[in-house]
Amino acid sequence: MPITAFLKQERIAQGSPAQVAAALRAVAPPERASDLLAFDDETGRQVDLDLRPQAEPAPRRGRPALGVEAKEVTLLPRHWQWLADHGGASATLRKLVEAEMKKGRSARDNQDAAYRFLSVMAGDLPKFEDALRELYAGNRVGYDHFTHGWPAAIRDHGRALAFPA
Repeated sequence: MPITAFLKQERIAQGSPAQVAAALRAVAPPERASDLLAFDDETGRQVDLDLRPQAEPAPRRGRPALGVEAKEVTLLPRHWQWLADHGGASATLRKLVEAEMKKGRSARDNQDAAYRFLSVMAGDLPKFEDALRELYAGNRVGYDHFTHGWPAAIRDHGRALAFPA
């Protein structure tokens, strides 16, 4: 999950959560916590990063963690039977999810991510509503027109989220 961090209106770091957290540890603490914000580039949502100094991890014993997370799924009996007939519930669900994830993000997903980011970073900037209308219309030129006077880092990141190459 790529992350982008901003100090006030300037982009100061971009990369994996670990890379961004390491970069932010090197930055002097801002006067206000709200001046330093990080965003998930896939969803546009704000994320919290652990900026405490990192200690060396202790060696682990036993089986390595595989990153598997157990949660409950509620299905009808016929759904469970279908999953069992297709290789088991966990394996089949993982395959279905992976196939959907490979399809990529829709234009609406991109627009929503840009909206979430821009609502936090640009909600009080001039022509915000006009820029959003153009963003949801898929009009890159209109978005650029209404965001022309905005801080470049905010304008450009919003454009990159809404209109990925």
